Amino acid sequence: MANVQRKGSLLSFRPDIKVLDATLRDGGLCNNFEFTDEFAKALFQMNVAAGVDYMEMGYKASKALFDPSKFGKYKFCDEKDLRAIVGENKTGMKLSVMADVGRTDFKKDIGPKKESVIDMVRIACYINEIPAAIEMAEYCKKLGYETCVNVMAVSKAKDEEIDDALEMLGKSPVDVIYLVDSYGSLYPEQVAKLTLRYLEAGDKYKKEIGVHAHNNQQLAFGNTIEAASWGASYLDSTVNGMGRGAGNCSTELLLGFLKNPKFHIEPVLQFITDHMLPLKEQGVVWGYDVAYLLTGRLNMHPSSAIKFIHEKRTDYAAFHGELLERD
Repeated sequence: MANVQRKGSLLSFRPDIKVLDATLRDGGLCNNFEFTDEFAKALFQMNVAAGVDYMEMGYKASKALFDPSKFGKYKFCDEKDLRAIVGENKTGMKLSVMADVGRTDFKKDIGPKKESVIDMVRIACYINEIPAAIEMAEYCKKLGYETCVNVMAVSKAKDEEIDDALEMLGKSPVDVIYLVDSYGSLYPEQVAKLTLRYLEAGDKYKKEIGVHAHNNQQLAFGNTIEAASWGASYLDSTVNGMGRGAGNCSTELLLGFLKNPKFHIEPVLQFITDHMLPLKEQGVVWGYDVAYLLTGRLNMHPSSAIKFIHEKRTDYAAFHGELLERD
């Protein structure tokens, strides 16, 4: 890393940076995607006003695997439901959906781009699912979509697995390869090293690199701007950090940091007052908690911490002992 330079400075802005709002998608994991149309429309308008580049509308989940009566519409992102929110999307902002390997009937549920308001399909997979992710990406690319692959839980992967995955994705038609800190366990120094490895593959195969961070150790924002400083250009965020467990990099933090004059923080601040605070008052829970720190520190899935918080436990030392026994 000694010979590698950071890309830009704190005072410069990079036109290659794209901000992707994942509030409906990652935030939907906090409330079973039960967002009102009013919330979704206001979020869409906020993102346009704030200069956000992409808005993720939710998942393309299989209705054979997930009962539609138990989830809100953003778990499935049917075209008619999206159009009820965005119309024909005559704005400069693009729209994305996420499709999980093994949880999406992609050949049935993803139609041609010319018939959809969606611009990009983001495919989420674990490192052992890369071939299946590439098959999905090839399919979506042929239909006319931009494509991303988000390789989850990379903190659990071995170096040679990461190198193999980057090589395979590099040779595929994928547009963007995402570094994902699913468990919120990475520190900025680790993120820097990983970002440089991803960028090396990106430079070789002409791919963009993105970053999606979780806030278990209060590092989602720090890790996002660390990755950006080395050259990652697709940056995920959610309003008020709303996302599974400890949540994500907060949009208001990210837009407050980025120097491109096209980004505006005021619409985000107003949206927090009008829509995010009422969600919290209704009992929707997300954000940093000591329990998430403990799973993040041990590089573990946050499910046990989510259960701990749901049960309103506060015996953190005992919980830590339970986690150490499992590790």
